[in-house]
Amino acid sequence: MARYIDAKCRLCRREGEKLFLKGARCAGPKCALARRSFSPGQHGQTRIRSKLSNYGLQLREKQKVKRMYGILEKQFRRYFHEASKIKGVTGKILLQFLERRLDNVIFRLGCGVSRAQSRQIVRHNFVYVNSKRVNIPSYPIKEGDTVELKAKGKALEKIKENIEMSSERTVPGWLKFDKQALKANILRLPEKEDIGQPIQEQLIVELYSK
Repeated sequence: MARYIDAKCRLCRREGEKLFLKGARCAGPKCALARRSFSPGQHGQTRIRSKLSNYGLQLREKQKVKRMYGILEKQFRRYFHEASKIKGVTGKILLQFLERRLDNVIFRLGCGVSRAQSRQIVRHNFVYVNSKRVNIPSYPIKEGDTVELKAKGKALEKIKENIEMSSERTVPGWLKFDKQALKANILRLPEKEDIGQPIQEQLIVELYSK
């Protein structure tokens, strides 16, 4: 599967806000956006003064959300098309699809300091959904599901260390997490307010609806 392998800090700088792609580094003084709050590249500083068109605003919002969840264009577009087929508000359903990804759930629980690390935890067969091992990061979690982490040795120590490092990050209300047992229950579907970052999903809907 294709994946982004360039410097992640460039993505935050391009979007002009922290996407928390590198865990604790994003909250510290080493954050690239804190040191250089302009877009990367030769003409990065000139972009600050440029005014975006409506299309530009829509594109930037789509890119921001796509990069925040660590997925590429083809998969993101597929999420949108699936959301548009379901009765309801398309933007809200799209965000629910993204939040219900298994790698995002592991990140929200604090077991991974970033979504990239959470994806690795899933890939390494440490995650069980309803007592069945699942190693697919995009696996969609449903209301009533139980997510459990089973690891030993250094892997277990690393997960517990991540939970300590992520202690300032509150677990959203749609998840109930037992840190001792490393077991979580999905209480309900996520809402936009649970994301904790400003997202204008309507701009994404307008972009793909053209």
